[in-house]
Amino acid sequence: MIKAIRINHLLKTGFLFAIAVYMLSPKLACAQNNFEKELKKKMDSLIAEKGPLLIGQTMLPNNGIQSLMTPSAWGSYGTYAFGVLGSIYPTAYSNKPDLVSAFGLTFGNPEKSVNISASVNVTRVTELRDLSLNLVVNRQIFKASSISVGGVQLFANPDVSDSPDGTYYIAFSHAVQTVRSKRAGYSALGYTIGFGTGRFLHKSPFDIAAGKGKYGTGVFANVSYEVFDQININAEWSGLNLGFSTGVRPIKNNALTLGLGVYNLTKYSGDKVSMLGTLSYPIYLGKRNKNIN
Repeated sequence: MIKAIRINHLLKTGFLFAIAVYMLSPKLACAQNNFEKELKKKMDSLIAEKGPLLIGQTMLPNNGIQSLMTPSAWGSYGTYAFGVLGSIYPTAYSNKPDLVSAFGLTFGNPEKSVNISASVNVTRVTELRDLSLNLVVNRQIFKASSISVGGVQLFANPDVSDSPDGTYYIAFSHAVQTVRSKRAGYSALGYTIGFGTGRFLHKSPFDIAAGKGKYGTGVFANVSYEVFDQININAEWSGLNLGFSTGVRPIKNNALTLGLGVYNLTKYSGDKVSMLGTLSYPIYLGKRNKNIN
């Protein structure tokens, strides 16, 4: 019954594939949640914007996408409302696309106190059904470093989730101070390492049936390097597989951000290479004092 419902949902959302480079529509519960593992953790970092710093001060990461499949420990400054639409094609052990979205609010100052990001995932996008919660707290520590703790896909519907208990993680990010960005005040090289449960640790029933084991590493990591102004190439290990990603802001002086990635590059999990995509947009809810570009 669940599979039939999701096939019907795929037909309803199939048109989105033609207008986005990233598509998915909840079909198989395990495939759907494998995708959520790759994207939902990214809601906060996708809209994070760091202000440029004066020469001699600490350089923060640039405003390009740092990762798609793994969390970043960096948070945003100020108060934003944001929306994210993400997709994968094809999903693991399926030739179907899948789609997920999230809407939320982020606020605070991670340098002076903390940044908090709360968002709601909508798995059945066109029906506004199968909701779950993401909650992430970020804090800058030491020089050019930040930590975050978070929970994603909390309170998910157990009938359509392979992780009804949610996913919890802790992450550490650092912006390398010896590699300067093409834009003054930013670092061109950064990395994140962390550990998590759920999406980072447990393989899907399909992986288990295929003899790929029950557990991943639990440890995730990413390295991000700026190749063009505000455009990064990212290498990511999700705890279950390897991927690469990048992102652009296609409209000048606009915060709309497009992320693209490729995932499942090893045989450690999944059965095929998948393409990922995200489209995110933040709306600043205060007096602007940070650069968007």
